[in-house]
Amino acid sequence: MSAEAPAPAAAGDGIAFKSSAGRWLLTVAVAGSGMAFLDGTVVNVALPDIGKDFDASTSALQWILNGYLLTLASLILLGGSLGDRFGRRRVFVLGVGVFTASSLLCAIAPSVEFLIAARMLQGVGGALLTPGSLAIIEASFRPSDRARAIGAWSGLGGVATAFGPLLGGWLIGAISWRAIFVINLPIGIFVAWAATEHVPESRDPMAAERIDYLGAILTALGLAGTTYALIEASDASAAVWVAGIGGVLALVAFFIVERRSPMPMLPLEIFRSRQFSAANAVTFVVYAALGGFFFLLVAFLQISMGYTPIEAGAASLPVTFLMLLFSARSGALAQRIGARLPLTIGPLIIAVGLLMLMLVDPGDSYLTAILPGIIVFGLGLTLVVAPVTATVLAAADARHSGVASGVNNAVARVGGLLAVAVLPLAVGLTGDDFYVASKMTAGFHMAMMICAVLAALGGILAWLTISADVLHAEPEPGGDTPEQALEDFSCGINGPPLRPGREADCTPRGAAPARN
Repeated sequence: MSAEAPAPAAAGDGIAFKSSAGRWLLTVAVAGSGMAFLDGTVVNVALPDIGKDFDASTSALQWILNGYLLTLASLILLGGSLGDRFGRRRVFVLGVGVFTASSLLCAIAPSVEFLIAARMLQGVGGALLTPGSLAIIEASFRPSDRARAIGAWSGLGGVATAFGPLLGGWLIGAISWRAIFVINLPIGIFVAWAATEHVPESRDPMAAERIDYLGAILTALGLAGTTYALIEASDASAAVWVAGIGGVLALVAFFIVERRSPMPMLPLEIFRSRQFSAANAVTFVVYAALGGFFFLLVAFLQISMGYTPIEAGAASLPVTFLMLLFSARSGALAQRIGARLPLTIGPLIIAVGLLMLMLVDPGDSYLTAILPGIIVFGLGLTLVVAPVTATVLAAADARHSGVASGVNNAVARVGGLLAVAVLPLAVGLTGDDFYVASKMTAGFHMAMMICAVLAALGGILAWLTISADVLHAEPEPGGDTPEQALEDFSCGINGPPLRPGREADCTPRGAAPARN
């Protein structure tokens, strides 16, 4: 089928879900976004092996994670805008190409500096393909099948991501850490070919004629400078001070530019909503705790507990399974009773789980010492993920719903980025101490306490700022009730990010995916 020709399976205004064209389109979207999701989960498992191969410092390991998050968070809003303006399939395929090529560079990296640069390029590819994968589904499927297609996309993406750490651990143990990047090559080549052959092109006729490139550049410079200063803070050199001050100035300049721009990437009036700002503040604090937890857990399990990569990768699977099972129900509950209570209780339960994990010592059993804390952590998380994004979307003006979801996505990623930058310094895991079992144990214990405090702070913040009735809304005429819509789909903690620039969400009018 020609990509420009009308789809023979189309009915009404789009492609039918139960058709060959629909299956091809869904396969392309899931496989493309799945590459980015997998790399967001497996690299944590590989960090100890990468560090030993390159004799890398703790700050270098931080940059392997944060380099990717930095470019992804900085450019994800821009990626959605480019797709709307120049063609969603075109930008999606470009993103797949960049991501695949940079995966090859990661696999052959001769040094840790080369690997960090390649990871930053991966983030650029991810920022182009991630919003495009959902945009293509929303634009191509007929309205009556769109929600079902989005649900299948998010569910399949969640399942793939759930097994990412397990697959990564197996590849690392059986072959090498380089194999986690090589596996992207055949997937990327297939997705690029299939998208060209089987995905129709689409654009947004209402998209802005000018792209806010200056805003994107200032965001990237601001996040890069501040992140570098935080990671290298122990050095306290002139370069660190220059980077930190320059980063802060770039972020200030970004907000000035966005305020004055006739077509801003981020319309600042969206923050006039007290509930929108409050929900994003809760997101930032809680996801900082989550970022620190996931960064150090697999390292602690391998360095201090003696786990193999595959064992460490499988250790947190219960969290994802709990999210897949209960996140939609959590969103429905928030619709019935309001978001304030779930967003207060959920972070507090997360804090309890983290405090339980703080007590784990080398030699303890997984079943009796680690698993209970993981389960409590996961249960708390189910009360946070759907309600916080639903609150963000409900608090924003309808015309800004797509931007609102993109902002919330970026806030979550930046929270994790800053946690990865700050925590090792705060808990004494700098230099080679990261690889010393006794130092890692002490650092992990202190980090879990800090993360527990952050999570609890998020719960307190929600109680003080989130309105109990922010999610109460009447269903659209002829549409599902929020409870019915939310019961249709669920997403895992590492589920796909929301697509900036449109109204699409992982679950209609409610639960939404978490970020990796």
